[in-house]
Amino acid sequence: MFLFTWLSRKSGNAEVYYPNRILKGMNPVEGGYMTRNPFAWMREAISSSETDIINMSGVDTAVYFVFLATALGIFVFSGIVLLPVLLPVAATDHTIRAVNTTSKGTFNELDKLSMGQVGNSGARLWAFIVATYWVSIVSYFFLWRAYKHVAELRAKALMSPEVRADQFAILVRDIPSVSEGQSKKEQIDSYFCAIYPETFYRSMVVTDNKKVNKIYEELEGYKKKLERAEAIYAESKNTNPDALKPSHKTGFLGIIGEKVDSIEFYNDKIKELIEKLEAEQKLTLKEKQQSSALVFFNSRVTAASASQNLHAPIVDTWTVMDAPEPRQLIWTNLSKKFYERIIRQYVVYVVVFLTIFFYMIPIGFISALTTLDNLVKMLPFLKPVVKLQVIKTVLEAYLPQLALIIFLALLPKFLLFLSKAEGIPSESHATRAASGKYFYFTVLNVFIGVTLGGTLFTSFKSIEHDPNSIFGVLAKSLPQNATFFLTFVALKFFVGYGLELSRIVPLIIFHLKKKYLCKTEAEIKEAWAPDDLGYATRFPNDMLIMTIVLCYSVIAPIIIPFGVAYFGLGWLLLRNQALKVYVPSFESYGRMWPHIYTHMIATLILYQVTMLGYFGVKKFKPTPVLFPLPIISLIFAFICQKKFRQFFISPALEVVSHELKEVPNMEIVYRSFIPPCLSAGKPDEDQFEDALSHVSKPGSSSV
Repeated sequence: MFLFTWLSRKSGNAEVYYPNRILKGMNPVEGGYMTRNPFAWMREAISSSETDIINMSGVDTAVYFVFLATALGIFVFSGIVLLPVLLPVAATDHTIRAVNTTSKGTFNELDKLSMGQVGNSGARLWAFIVATYWVSIVSYFFLWRAYKHVAELRAKALMSPEVRADQFAILVRDIPSVSEGQSKKEQIDSYFCAIYPETFYRSMVVTDNKKVNKIYEELEGYKKKLERAEAIYAESKNTNPDALKPSHKTGFLGIIGEKVDSIEFYNDKIKELIEKLEAEQKLTLKEKQQSSALVFFNSRVTAASASQNLHAPIVDTWTVMDAPEPRQLIWTNLSKKFYERIIRQYVVYVVVFLTIFFYMIPIGFISALTTLDNLVKMLPFLKPVVKLQVIKTVLEAYLPQLALIIFLALLPKFLLFLSKAEGIPSESHATRAASGKYFYFTVLNVFIGVTLGGTLFTSFKSIEHDPNSIFGVLAKSLPQNATFFLTFVALKFFVGYGLELSRIVPLIIFHLKKKYLCKTEAEIKEAWAPDDLGYATRFPNDMLIMTIVLCYSVIAPIIIPFGVAYFGLGWLLLRNQALKVYVPSFESYGRMWPHIYTHMIATLILYQVTMLGYFGVKKFKPTPVLFPLPIISLIFAFICQKKFRQFFISPALEVVSHELKEVPNMEIVYRSFIPPCLSAGKPDEDQFEDALSHVSKPGSSSV
């Protein structure tokens, strides 16, 4: 925190600590840098309203803070009862000494404060039974309150009078084959004109943009290189009027090949690629049309209604959904067929299942590939290096660990790739799907894996002699990991949030790039361009902490203050980051909440089942009084989902029927969905004749 306070006051670091404010044209720090109170950021974060968060970072970020506040509320109100009641109950029980331990030999005083200290029978265990119910009741209260509040946030955002392009469009997939003598655009126009004669505006046939996008990206790359070469030349002219124009070699990595004038070479390449791009645009729009389209209406009520309706008696044709934001569209997935999407989904589920339950297999496979012998076979030029004894010893020692580290680092990206491979049409949906997969991976492999692994492997000999003792061993050993998880949670908020706030790594990278690599304003801006909150990994990591703290809240209540510290500090620090640093890459208006809620309910049920099992193996006779808890949780989840979930799937007509502050310019709405590779170069309108249709209607502008 002190490092952040010191570094953020230096004007040269503003792009790292206040990029969100800079991009919105706001003064990074009101009142100047040096006069700023070192703790003013805390006051600003605490005093900021939910509206401030939405204005700066969107509804999804506000929903994330609802999640943090919900977890914090559950642990604060649970701790108010559990800490003053359960700690004395455990500390004053003298029936067991040094048998059930929470610390495996370290922090021995903590043993006295856990449920493992209490005897297997007696009135004292009733306190833990009541505590289990109390935590569940508190969770129900906060989860219901949160779901209701997020639904209100979503409704308020969707009824906004501002014109948003995605509210006037629907995504249509699985369009049937075109009849003979009819074009794709005529088929789509006639179909939707017949159903929505007064409000249908225009349609855009989705095309296969793979090749045209490749040319477009190459063109943009040469434009950046030209800008950089011109900046280098201008800079050298300032110091030496006779300076030569920058040059480079055209071969591999600029090392070999013919030496050319960089500025002339890039200009020639740009002219060549512009012609190539325009030709490919025409070809793409005429000959690479897919079986999907974006359909536009001049009424957002009609668009919302159309996105929810069944349009054809056969469900695998004319499937319709509400359109995501233009920046969210995954164009390559829009043309995936109905049954192809289903098959892909199940294949991905199988792969994820295997990844979660057998994740050591790919790690072992990678490790096998990275053994010295295999490396030498695949890369013969390494043989002289590997023969050196020192290097050989280091490689043999660290290659397997390196494989593990790399696999775990790549896992979130791998899960996001798998989610997109399902045929999901939008970035926000793919992020939600990847987040769910990562949540189950972390819970099963970190929480359950460590708990059961630590318990069973340390007691393997006693189980080997008496297999029937496995449940008794589990009861005695379950609390052993409490201190491990306590220190894990502490490490997450002490180190993790420290790095989050100080942003020391992005700061170093930015200044290195700025000093040695960046030559143009665009390159400098790209160097400090902020990320988003990273929901795909942030939510699962937070849910892992919630799972750990909730499941150990009654077994070892001393963990609750650490959970409160984690979510309390997270709320404070990330509020500062949301207001000043992170910029959302998409907006789904809180659609992620049902997924978060499902994971929180799963965590709550896991906690209840854990307590039920723990009391059962301790042979406490009144244990059956806990049986209703998982059932109540399932009923509670069912009621919440039935009451609220549908509104997160489809927009309510009552909400979108509110008046707009101005008549929408449908041409702007429509053109916002044209991908950059097709809109670049300002092609003539007649290029779009076959793929982009328009129908003039009363109240809509004709083109």
